[in-house]
Amino acid sequence: MSTTQWIIFILVVQVIHFLGTWKLYVKAGRKAWEAAIPIYNAIVLMQIINRPKWWVILLFIPIINLLMFPVIWVETIRSFGRNTLWESWAVVLTLGFYIYYVNYGLDVSYVENRDLRPQTALGEWVSSIVFAVVAATLVHTYFIQPYVIPTGSLERTLRVGDLLFVSKFHYGARTPMTAIAAPMVHDTLPIIGTPSYLNKPQIPYFRLPGFKDIKRKEIVVFSWPADTVRQFFVAEKGVRKPIDKKSNYVKRCVGIPGDSIEVKDGYVFANGKQLELPDRAKPQFDYIAYSNKGVSSKMLLESGVADFNRIYIAQSLNRNQQIALANNGFRAFQQGQAFQILADMNGIPPEFVRQHRLALQEVTERQRLVTLTQEMKEKLEKNLGIDSLVRRIEPNGKRDTRLFPQHKDYPWNYSNMGPIYIPEKGKTVELDLKVLPLYKKIIREYEGNTLSVLGNEISINGQVVDSYTFKQDYYWMMGDNRDHSEDSRAWGYVPENHIVGTPIFIWMSFDNFTDAAGRVNKIWKWKPRWERIFTTVNGTGEPVSYFKWFLIVLAGYFAFDYFWKKRRANKG
Repeated sequence: MSTTQWIIFILVVQVIHFLGTWKLYVKAGRKAWEAAIPIYNAIVLMQIINRPKWWVILLFIPIINLLMFPVIWVETIRSFGRNTLWESWAVVLTLGFYIYYVNYGLDVSYVENRDLRPQTALGEWVSSIVFAVVAATLVHTYFIQPYVIPTGSLERTLRVGDLLFVSKFHYGARTPMTAIAAPMVHDTLPIIGTPSYLNKPQIPYFRLPGFKDIKRKEIVVFSWPADTVRQFFVAEKGVRKPIDKKSNYVKRCVGIPGDSIEVKDGYVFANGKQLELPDRAKPQFDYIAYSNKGVSSKMLLESGVADFNRIYIAQSLNRNQQIALANNGFRAFQQGQAFQILADMNGIPPEFVRQHRLALQEVTERQRLVTLTQEMKEKLEKNLGIDSLVRRIEPNGKRDTRLFPQHKDYPWNYSNMGPIYIPEKGKTVELDLKVLPLYKKIIREYEGNTLSVLGNEISINGQVVDSYTFKQDYYWMMGDNRDHSEDSRAWGYVPENHIVGTPIFIWMSFDNFTDAAGRVNKIWKWKPRWERIFTTVNGTGEPVSYFKWFLIVLAGYFAFDYFWKKRRANKG
């Protein structure tokens, strides 16, 4: 919906409110016209139902207002003596239109000094729950949102199983664009599995003021621009989703508006200079490790390597064993009379092997593909069992057809791409058939224009053009796990209206969070990473855990509370 359409919608809502409540305003000692003035009528209504005037603010906050409207409807009819449970349900289920019946069909009197305290324990419980949800939704939507790292694109800077708090106020909170959505969930309702929102109406994009801009090299959470999945990690037919209901991704911003970005052998260059990442960043690259004696899994684990596969051979597998392997995430392939079983770096747990009476032998290959940080690489190089380590680099000019901008004129790959300009709001670029693939998605999808090409002529909104002026800023996001990250190299720019916030704090972290080998018979074996719990994401030097200090403060609080209550009880 456009701004004009929203103004018309709001005016219609005001008319509906006036027609349904003006007699009630009069019975409460107010004037009928007071029910017709936008905002003022809400302030007066708060006085009628004897609730604080600041509640009016909540009625204009997207998503929060969806929770507050039913409360206001119930409070309104109760202020005129309609206190039964069925009437409370009636006003909610009719979306407030039961008030029309109270206004025109019943001879009601205004209860001026109505007791606002719930009359039953159930009422007290419901009231507490409603306002707890309102407060939590307000914090979740506009200040801090919990987030979990589900994939390894930032390994080992942020790890799979890190549970984060993401700040939305650093860059300025993006107000919800989806007007009707369930609070406290993202795109899917738990258990039910259905979408948690309605596609229409949509609220125009708006961002509250922040106290900083996105800087190059910062870690950013954003709505995945290319998202067409109904639910993250669920393979289904694609859907079109509102911007604020797209899946959330977390990457490092390596290009800001106005930059010229180039990737050379996996390293990022911004405006001609190689990007030097913060000392907490742990970029990883793929290497071919070779040893004449075989590159053992034990050798890799001792060097801290985590992202590699392990292969086992079983001379035979019965049907039950095959089912057990498949149910626990292990893939078995028959090769002649034997079976090859693929596992991740955790391998197949010994208790699983014993339980299902498996006879396995792990294959120790001479050459293995491993993903290494610089620290891991140095450890392996010092290992006498390793003969060589060679970086795997896609040669310059070898085109990967999956990558942005998916056009033959741009033979780019994960290791080498660019240079590419990162669009800046208000800046104009020349437009021809050569550069059009770079900006086609921006013009058509992100900025809402019609685009057509006839011969050598490019038309935007029906007019032939040779340039284009950008309407918003764009960013280039990449994962630190350079060879295993689906990022801007795959789907291009991240628009400013897709920015969510920045992670600031790791409050919990688990090993084996999503690893198949971390479970046996579908029982997860999560292992807390104590050194990562209660650590900050940003800053310099090795992260320091504040978990023990948190426990000390928490214990001190409970001890103080206990002795304080005991002292008061003794005095009483």
